Amino acid sequence: MSLRNLDSLFRPKSIAVIGATEQSDSAAIRVMRQLRATGFQGPVMPVCPDATAMVGAIAYPDAEHLPVSADLAVVCTPIGDVPPLIDALGKRGTRAAIVLSGERDFQDDAAVRTITTQMLEAARPYLLRVLGPASLGLMAPHLGINASGGHVTPMAGKIAFVTQSRALAGAVLHHADTAGIGFSYFISLGAGADVDLGDVLDYLASDGTTRAVLIHTESIGQARKFMSSARAAARSK
Repeated sequence: MSLRNLDSLFRPKSIAVIGATEQSDSAAIRVMRQLRATGFQGPVMPVCPDATAMVGAIAYPDAEHLPVSADLAVVCTPIGDVPPLIDALGKRGTRAAIVLSGERDFQDDAAVRTITTQMLEAARPYLLRVLGPASLGLMAPHLGINASGGHVTPMAGKIAFVTQSRALAGAVLHHADTAGIGFSYFISLGAGADVDLGDVLDYLASDGTTRAVLIHTESIGQARKFMSSARAAARSK
C-alpha cells in the first residue's frame, strides 16, 4: 500500500489534458469543457501539436513545452501512445495521470498487457501514479474537478463512490443527478494497473470531506491489501 503522490491525483493544483484535438466530440475536448464548467481554479493546459488554443486555453505541442509541471495529466490518446507520453510527463514533473484510453482495446488482451507493462515501467522512475487504463476518470465536485469522460457532473456531497465499471459509473452518475445525490469523490478505477481499491481506500480513510465509501467491484486482485485497507477505513468511515 502506498499513498505516494496520490495528492497529485485527488487534489491537483494544475491539470494537463493530453490528446486534445479539434474534434468537438473528442474525449479531451469534453474534459476541457467540464473542467471549465465546474470551476477548477488551477491552470488547465491542453497538449495538442496541431492547435494553438483549445476551449479558450493556450495549447502546447507536447509535455516538454508545458509552462509549469502539471500535478495531474488526463491522457486521452490511443492506448499504444501512452507509455512514451507517461515518460515525457514524468520527466516534466507530473506525478499522477488518469488514462482514459483502452476501453476498446481490451479485446486484444496480450497487446494490452504488453502496453500496460510498458506504461508502468515508464511511470516507475518518477513514482508517477496511474489511474486506469480504461478509466472513466475522476470527479471531485468540492474542488471543481471533473476529469472524466462522463457527461454528468454530480453535486458535492460526503459519499465517495469507487467502481471498476465504466458502464455502471455512467448509470450511477445519471441516477445521482436525478435523485440529487452528491459525492466527495467519484472514481473509476478502470483496469487498476497501478492505483487500486486498496490505495483509494487508504487515501479516502483520511479525507475530511468523505463520510462514507461506496464500492462496486467485479474482482479484487490483491485481497490481503484490500482487506487491510478496508479495516483501516472502516474505523473512521
